[in-house]
Amino acid sequence: MSSPPCQGIFLWARGGVWYDAAVKETVIVKAGREKSLALRHPWILSGAIDGVRGNPGTGALVRVADRKGNTLGWGFYNPASTIPVRLVAWGNAPLQADFWKRALRRAIKGRELLERDPDLTAYRLVYSESDGLPGLIVDRYGDFLVLQTLNPGMEELKAAIAEFLMETLPARGIVEKNDGQSRRREGLPQRVGLLIGEPPPESIEILENGLRFLVDPLRGQKTGFYLDQRENRDLAARYAGGKKVLDAFSYTGGFSVYCARAGAAALIRADASRDALARGQRNLSLNGLSRVPDNPIRDNVFQLLRTFRDAGRRFDMIILDPPKLAATVAQREKAARGYKDINLLALKLLSPGGILVTFSCSGGIDAAAFERILSWAAKDARRTVQVLHRLHQGPDHPVRLSFPEAAYLKGLLCRVW
Repeated sequence: MSSPPCQGIFLWARGGVWYDAAVKETVIVKAGREKSLALRHPWILSGAIDGVRGNPGTGALVRVADRKGNTLGWGFYNPASTIPVRLVAWGNAPLQADFWKRALRRAIKGRELLERDPDLTAYRLVYSESDGLPGLIVDRYGDFLVLQTLNPGMEELKAAIAEFLMETLPARGIVEKNDGQSRRREGLPQRVGLLIGEPPPESIEILENGLRFLVDPLRGQKTGFYLDQRENRDLAARYAGGKKVLDAFSYTGGFSVYCARAGAAALIRADASRDALARGQRNLSLNGLSRVPDNPIRDNVFQLLRTFRDAGRRFDMIILDPPKLAATVAQREKAARGYKDINLLALKLLSPGGILVTFSCSGGIDAAAFERILSWAAKDARRTVQVLHRLHQGPDHPVRLSFPEAAYLKGLLCRVW
């Protein structure tokens, strides 16, 4: 019999099936807290745990049961986390030993339409809980994959997952970009580098809706590019023709490149990173769009908008795609003030009939709250705002009905009078 993928973390059982006897450690859920599991929500918070039987190590697979001992599911365990259990399966049926391979195959199959698109070579291949693999992110950039493992259980499977993906997909190499705050919260070290195969070049050229972009997966933000905004970039560009566009928090110029192709009259790209602005200029040049007047400004965007307001500047279109301001609900109030401030400033800078494209990627701010924030900003700015489109992440970032927390990106495309 072949060895299990992660010796010591998983126990191989007869016929490749998990039996109750194979996984002795059990997390007991408090009475009344089983309802979320019945609805297949993948998280068990610390306050929902009644006790732990056995001595499961960090990252171990545990059985989840009610107080009567009935098996409710199976999940990864991390006692140091505010989410001690992240489920990978529900119900009392034995867990198949190759559950993670099955989930990976299903995720890959779910991206078949994207894989067949000749104008697209970059997209999210695996999206964590939404694909039944909590804490696993896999992004494709051409011939290379970028992998993130965000909890100890998935960290233990990392090498096996990378090997399986190399065998399954036409990939030249896989790197890990494990340097985010979420790993620190889970007690995991920061790691960035090659996992398997060839190391990627410093800049990988990708296609998105026929446009070319240079991506640096090891040194860029997230995994190198904001893949979740692909459809929103395309939609926003439809309104950019002939307009003077301010792309705030422009990063490597994703929205700017789309707007330039659509015929924008002029661009101002604002970001705090000199390297990001320089890469944005290269992306414009790569697509033959250098003829569009482009003014990159390195500055704190909040302060820059105040400077523009005080100078009486006006724009026909403003795109606001700020970094995450509220990672948790506890940070919501402070984040709400930040979102109101920046949108209030943008509303004052728009000419009548101008277009505002504004986003929040903060998990602590839901779509309804974000819309209320914009309503208060519109009131204080004394502007009339019409919502033309409600925006969200693309289909390669699916949202399970049982896990609404996966819908982190929300946005509005508005006309302002």
